[in-house]
Amino acid sequence: MTPDQYCQDKAARSGSSFVASFRFLPAAKRRAITAVYAFCREVDDVVDECRDPLVAQASLDWWRGELDALFAGRPQHPVGRALLPAIREFDLPQRQFQEIIDGMEMDLRQQRYPDFAALDRYCYRVAGAVGELAAAIFGAPSPATLEYARTLGLAFQLTNIIRDVGEDARRGRIYLPLDELSRFGVAEADILRGRETEAFRRLMAFQAERAWECYRRAFAALPRKERRAQRPGLVMAAIYQALLREIEADGFHVLNQRVALGPGYKLWLAFKAWLTG
Repeated sequence: MTPDQYCQDKAARSGSSFVASFRFLPAAKRRAITAVYAFCREVDDVVDECRDPLVAQASLDWWRGELDALFAGRPQHPVGRALLPAIREFDLPQRQFQEIIDGMEMDLRQQRYPDFAALDRYCYRVAGAVGELAAAIFGAPSPATLEYARTLGLAFQLTNIIRDVGEDARRGRIYLPLDELSRFGVAEADILRGRETEAFRRLMAFQAERAWECYRRAFAALPRKERRAQRPGLVMAAIYQALLREIEADGFHVLNQRVALGPGYKLWLAFKAWLTG
């Protein structure tokens, strides 16, 4: 199996909305973004699948070493070997990859966030930094486009947090800011036990409005002249916005079920967004 095939298989198994947006890219960009996504999946799986925090930390430390080897031109892992031509062709910086690992380390050490400022830092590391890498691959972005990519990454991550409240709670994690739980009168125990209340629905509506505001800010920041190059991000946005609308329409029943879009619907959204982007 080639390094590129390894990354393709890793991405395909995830079933992520991101994969649908890759289909329309030229081959070199598709290989590069798939390799970046496979890297994200590898380090995320360390946190999600390793029950022993010490083992997980050792694995993340190994990936830090692999990053150093990658940027020295000597990667060992199939994902690193697939990334090597991408970082050279698209001038991808090491810092963003390090930020992604930093975000995974936060998941090992932190299961609560006191306020949105703390959550925002986490979201940048696990999503905003990915957006910056993606924007570089899609087309030599300006500072304004990098701001768009960071903000869109935040919108995606906030949408994920809303969708996964129940799933995260079953792992003992709450990503909703604790000061906002207090403001809306929602106890941590309600979330951990899957207890839906009217206060919880009001809290989730507040979280959704923040996510919508991030989508609006992101689109406003994207220069018109770079919109065509950044179409893959707009494709992902169309899918994520449809997911958020579905969650809202369903009444924010996210504690005991996981709302998802069908693969055919996601592909249709991707095709439509690509044509109109």
